[in-house]
Amino acid sequence: MDTKALLSRTGWLFMLCCLSARAQTPVKQIGNINKVTISGQQINISAENAFAEIIVYSPAVIRVKINQHPLTPDFSYAVVSTPAPTKIQTNQNSSEINIITDSLQLRITKKPFSLHFLTLSGEVINEDETGLTTSWVGNEVTTYKKMQDGERFIGLGEKTGNLDRKGEGYTNWNSDKFGYTANQDPIYATIPFYIGIHHQINYGIFFDNTFQSDFNFGASNNRFSSFGAKGGEMNYYFIYHHRMTDIIASYAQLTGYMPMPPMWSLGYQQNRYSYYPDTEVLRIAQTLREKKIPADGITLDIHYMDAYKLFTWNKERFPDPKQLSSQLDHMGFKLTVIVDPGIKVENGYAAYENGKKEDIFIKYSDGQNYTGQVWPGWCHFPDFTSARGREWWKAQLQSYLRIGVRGIWNDMNEIATWGQKMPSNVLFNYEEHPITHLQAHNIYGLQMARASYEGARDGLQKRPFLLTRAAYAGSQRYSAIWTGDNRAEEDHMLLGVRLLNSLGISGMPFAGMDIGGFTGNPTVSLYARWMQIGAFIPYFRNHTGINTKSSEPWAYGEEVLEITRNYINLRYRLLPYLYSSMYEATHTGMPVMRTLAITNTFDPNVYDTRYQNQYQFGQAFMVAPFESTKEFGPIYFPEGKWYNLYNDSITSGKQEVITPLSLKSLPVYVKAGSIIPMQSQLQSTAEKPTDTLSLHIYKGDTPNTFMYYEDDGETFNNEKGIFYQRIITYSPANKKITLEKVNGAYVSHFRVIRLMLHGFEQLPGIMVNGAPVTVQTKTYSFLAPISRFDPQGFSIPAEQCLIHEATFENTNQAVNVDL
Repeated sequence: MDTKALLSRTGWLFMLCCLSARAQTPVKQIGNINKVTISGQQINISAENAFAEIIVYSPAVIRVKINQHPLTPDFSYAVVSTPAPTKIQTNQNSSEINIITDSLQLRITKKPFSLHFLTLSGEVINEDETGLTTSWVGNEVTTYKKMQDGERFIGLGEKTGNLDRKGEGYTNWNSDKFGYTANQDPIYATIPFYIGIHHQINYGIFFDNTFQSDFNFGASNNRFSSFGAKGGEMNYYFIYHHRMTDIIASYAQLTGYMPMPPMWSLGYQQNRYSYYPDTEVLRIAQTLREKKIPADGITLDIHYMDAYKLFTWNKERFPDPKQLSSQLDHMGFKLTVIVDPGIKVENGYAAYENGKKEDIFIKYSDGQNYTGQVWPGWCHFPDFTSARGREWWKAQLQSYLRIGVRGIWNDMNEIATWGQKMPSNVLFNYEEHPITHLQAHNIYGLQMARASYEGARDGLQKRPFLLTRAAYAGSQRYSAIWTGDNRAEEDHMLLGVRLLNSLGISGMPFAGMDIGGFTGNPTVSLYARWMQIGAFIPYFRNHTGINTKSSEPWAYGEEVLEITRNYINLRYRLLPYLYSSMYEATHTGMPVMRTLAITNTFDPNVYDTRYQNQYQFGQAFMVAPFESTKEFGPIYFPEGKWYNLYNDSITSGKQEVITPLSLKSLPVYVKAGSIIPMQSQLQSTAEKPTDTLSLHIYKGDTPNTFMYYEDDGETFNNEKGIFYQRIITYSPANKKITLEKVNGAYVSHFRVIRLMLHGFEQLPGIMVNGAPVTVQTKTYSFLAPISRFDPQGFSIPAEQCLIHEATFENTNQAVNVDL
């Protein structure tokens, strides 16, 4: 063979080897687009190695669905909305497809398939990483996005770490993590929604896939961010708005809004693992009342049961639970009980026998019921992905509701079992389309919360309180959430703040943490600081574990008792503000507890680790939490003017201020222009406040609006239009406060409005609907004095604000106040 022929043959062999290696690569790319079908707001694509479907859900939301095989019919436990009629433009040529709404454009390149989300002016919002895009390694599917210069990432719900998640990776696999560390991942909940921020642009991505999922925001690479799952389809919703508040609102519209909670659930909750017997429960309740500590709830942990068996009572500890709940109710307390999903395998045990008969337990692939070990011993587990399983659970819950239980606490619903290794071959009904544990695991908690909410709602015919530990996107439709078994440590207190802020971004407005820490014993100062912060979070629950010292407010000395009582008292006076903020969450998804990034998205300082724990409580307050051991702390004031809550001193925004810290008061500030409705002091929400609503207005330079809301706080009459809704506007330019005409059929409890003006110059009088009203100048304290209990003994006076006060009748008609 001559040299030329030899070289030619060698070249062909080399090319064949390369082609063979490429064909056998373990990474499968989508490849080039072969066929495109456009039908209204839907574009169907067939490519070399995959199928894709693009649906315009709204001008600002586009869904992307990709699979190696023909796409499966739509089904989601998380998404409750459907595509809205949207005007779009579509065009294509040999190299690309273009989809344009009035908010954004999507450019799809054909060779190979790649997605590019752009503003209408052509700026990159988010785009696939060239050469990687979406691909598979076996059944694992991942989408790779080009990381933009300076890009930040926030969200993902209950994730530890910093506010800005850049440089980190996270896994979604709901896990029972007792005493988790401050950087542990994963923990209890899966909410695969995040927000990306760069170049004055922000966007959201919700990856609706219930398999174990992984998110990478530049961890171990400097090229891309990515999200993927161990199985299932690539299925994500892309959201683009100019404002982060609108991104959160679009996500909430996709996955549903929380219902209005019962008013009592916003009060202080006293918990322990565990309070027993019934005399101890009553002692705790009585002591709260004797010491004038406002409270609304007491919770029973697993020791109320007979040998930890669900739907039973230990007759020695709780001989008459109905009488107990009645006594508590008479004292102004609502009773919450814990429920775990495990049903003990025990002949003669009613729930077990009935569950077997109704055939509602999850099973192995051979049809045998799965058995795992939890508190009662070996247990079967209801299948909450089955309508029959949910109906069974709802029926069982009625035994609690009939005796007066008003709150259901869903625990251990990851599913948690000893060993934490449920086999993959356990099957779930999944609405008559069986799936394995791999796909069902992350939604088990969501579906348990759903069954509990529906059962409690039906049984009570009043708003129930539901709490869950495990969750998936959409859980807000049924339940509040708390952050599990935290530690009594300074860093856990601040981590808890970040967890709640992140849950708020991610569609879970009603969230809390174990105040004081679940494991271990807090120091006196840590407990005091944590209780102060607790007054400014949505779900205010004090809870500690077994084998820890008592953690009631009186257990840390008289000074701490005064401090904590001060802040619980403030919480109760703020309930009209908090309740109205909750109402906002039920209609817009806007959380009550808000990271500063929501309204200061492009201010780099809010992501600084020195300031990342600061947050807003509703639209008015900014809270700056610090370790209880700190004597000074740096506080960043965002744009605007900020009043010190306690003395009305004003700090201009866009600056850091090193602030002295004192255990007697938590750093709290009020944004200029704020409108804060408050009521008289209560010991529980079972009491009625006086008939005067105090309306605190803080002088500012920009107009502000507040949606004030009332209803009866316990029934579903609000869903029938029986509510009181009123827009209150402060307009500094024309020196006017306006209370618009009332919307709704509910009659307000408040007959008098007391206007309390902060930061205004001397006002000898004001005009209310054209009539003069006298103004009085007074001092006002949000807190009471704190006594020092030492040999000398002295009191620290409370800081005071100088306010102008005027009162007028509260009518349903519009009220115009001229200052």
